[in-house]
Amino acid sequence: MVPHLTTALTGPLLDLERKFLDSRTAIEQWFRAQWLDHTPPFYTSVDLRNAGFKLAPVDTNLFPGGFNNLNPAFLPLCVQAAMAAIEKICPEAKNLLLIPESHTRNLFYLQNVAQLAAILRYTGLNVRIGSLIPEITQPTPIDLPDGQKLVLEPLRRSNGRLGLEDFDPCAVLLNNDLSAGVPEILKDLHEQVVIPPLHAGWQTRRKSRHFAAYDRVAGDFAQAMGIDPWLVNPDFAVCGQINFQERQGEECLASNVDTVLTRIRAKYRQYGVKERPFVIVKADAGTYGMGIMTVRDAAEVRDLNRKQRKKMAVVKEGLQVTEVIIQEGVHTFETLSGNVAEPVVYMIDRYVVGGFYRVNTERGRDENLNAPGMRFEPLAFETCCSLPDPCCAPDAAPNRFFAYGVVARLALLAAAVELELSAPPMEIA
Repeated sequence: MVPHLTTALTGPLLDLERKFLDSRTAIEQWFRAQWLDHTPPFYTSVDLRNAGFKLAPVDTNLFPGGFNNLNPAFLPLCVQAAMAAIEKICPEAKNLLLIPESHTRNLFYLQNVAQLAAILRYTGLNVRIGSLIPEITQPTPIDLPDGQKLVLEPLRRSNGRLGLEDFDPCAVLLNNDLSAGVPEILKDLHEQVVIPPLHAGWQTRRKSRHFAAYDRVAGDFAQAMGIDPWLVNPDFAVCGQINFQERQGEECLASNVDTVLTRIRAKYRQYGVKERPFVIVKADAGTYGMGIMTVRDAAEVRDLNRKQRKKMAVVKEGLQVTEVIIQEGVHTFETLSGNVAEPVVYMIDRYVVGGFYRVNTERGRDENLNAPGMRFEPLAFETCCSLPDPCCAPDAAPNRFFAYGVVARLALLAAAVELELSAPPMEIA
């Protein structure tokens, strides 16, 4: 089932896809040159929005869940990419410790953990799962809805190394975004690689830093390909010193919203776009679709009611929101069964390994879809994102998915640059 654009505003995007198709050799050469200078994160997922006149990333996740939603046909791609990633990080690896989020009741998330462990086991690794949950004091089996069984085990630390009972791994893979901070048990490990690095967690990471890096990457790519970077790049601004409960920082927020909306209107006039521009205001740190709102006029952020302020004030793990990113809203004109949808592209190392569509029955094309009413279409990508077909139209499935893969890889490269720039001095190679 392949989504289709439901808007007449397909001209510029078709031109962009045609440009990608015609420049596919140059694009791959450009990426290859970039990876000589930058190391991709171990794994990444990127939320894209396809507006019909613009195709851009809106979120990049360095601790992706949802591997259980990928097309099973792409499992070989996942395994090959994971092999390449492991060989770079720990070429003699035999044992790997996987540390997930501290969920025991979210069985859908745990199915993701089971699928991720399966991918890693296919690479020839012994994989076991260690839990940060204090109540896990002995091996705890969990039955999953798909028939699999997951065993969570208590972590053990000895002589500066982290492991499990009778299990000493050479690498630790986090599928936990560290929203609550870095646990002491993960700090200062001796001769053990932690991937992604600890500074990739939300205790230090900021979306604004990622999109600043993306702005640089998109600019270089656009110059090399002869395109307007705005076609693949969402505008943004940042506002710190926010306290939604105390109504502090409202004028800063309103001013930045107005500035970004003004810039968007100018680009819409340039491209003849008739849609109403909007921005997404969201916490600069955090995930799970929390602390997000759609804004179409600066006056809206001056008049937030108590319920709206409460919703924006706190994100995952109860963390207070003090900084927000004001990001250009990118409409989504893709649908599945009449419901708005957005593609999510998954990568391991520098390789696209699949994706799916996030569908929301209760949201509009100018709203965040990572919210109640959301579901996933795991078989939506009928072909992978790396095999364009020049014999087909630019918006045919292989070519549209190739365009998704190009923009997702730009976000991946931005994540690599972001992590380099934010690494503590001792972690810079």
